[in-house]
Formats: sequence, structure tokens, C-alpha cells
Amino acid sequence: MKIICIGRNYVAHIEELQNERPTNPVVFLKPETAVLKKGAPFLYPDFSKNIHHEGELVLKINKEGKYIQKKFAHRYFDEIGFGIDFTARDLQDQCKAKGLPWEISKAFNGSAPIGDFIPVSELPDLNNIDFHLSVNGEVRQKGNTSLLLFDFGTIIEYVSKFFMLKKGDLIYTGTPAGVGPVKPGDRLEGFIGTKKLLDFEVK
Repeated sequence: MKIICIGRNYVAHIEELQNERPTNPVVFLKPETAVLKKGAPFLYPDFSKNIHHEGELVLKINKEGKYIQKKFAHRYFDEIGFGIDFTARDLQDQCKAKGLPWEISKAFNGSAPIGDFIPVSELPDLNNIDFHLSVNGEVRQKGNTSLLLFDFGTIIEYVSKFFMLKKGDLIYTGTPAGVGPVKPGDRLEGFIGTKKLLDFEVK
């Protein structure tokens, strides 16, 4: 499986990091080794001093496809979950300043915690999904899919031009504003609506 991530997909997050607003989805990948499942703790790496949480909704692909038209995109996922795109912000800033690729800041081991998934059938409107991330019981990030620059169908249509989607692939759909640092001892919880799907600690 592969992890396809979409960056800069909420305007408020673009503004908080002072990035340029994209005309197409910004895409990067994480390897399978980035996945952190079943509430396993995130072990703070020694190569960074500024790991940031980026909570987001995650689509689980349920069948193979490429060059998928937007109108058919809904056929390629039937579950949505909550995940974290951990980012070593200090490494990312260093790489971006030099015009270098920044995979080491995004794709390191354990950088993609993923929680439980819920069926799409339980979500009456995919364009109006509330979700949030809490750190130590305090809400840090709140989002709603109505605020996406590129909705789920647009994302699937775009990425499937470049990467064949296969069953089990994960698409991280972008993070809202409120990203910030984590430290050992923090507890992160991810919710869709009031349903908690992700719960783990930083060690």
C-alpha cells in the first residue's frame, strides 16, 4: 500500500504557514513504514526538535483504478478515518530554503498515525464533515470538508492520473489551521463528529 498526502488544502492553514495558494492539489507520498496503527505510541525522533501535528481525514481506497473521472470517484472509497501527518518542521524549513525535496521531514518512520475508519454510509454529506484533533484534552485543530480547496472527488481524479490507486491505499486529504508542536507525554485524540477514531501518546 501507499500513502498519498495532499498539502495546502485549507486556506487558513495555507495562510498560517504563509504558503502560496495552489492551483492544483499539492501531492507528496509517505511509505508504508510511516504508518502507525492501533494506538501505538509515537516515538519522538532524535533528528528533529520541532515535530508538528497535522490532523486530517483519510480515505481508504477499496479498489484499483487510474485516470478516474471525478463523477466516479465515490466508487473508489467506502471508509473514512482520521490520521496525523507528522511533520519535522525544522527539517522541512531547511530543505525548502535550499530548494530541496522535503520527504525526510514528512515520510519518516511513524509519521502517519492512523485510527479507526467509519463507513461512508454513516456520513450523510461528504461535503459537510466536522472533524477535530485534541491534544491533552484541548481542541487544537477543527475542520469541515466544506472548507476544502479540493474536494474528495477532485483529489481522486487528480492523483489517479499519476499513481494507480490500489485497494488499501490511504489518501490523507489535508489539514486545517491550528498545526503546532508536540512533545513527549502529549496525548493526541482524533474525532469525526463526536466519534473518537484515534488515540495515542507521544513518547
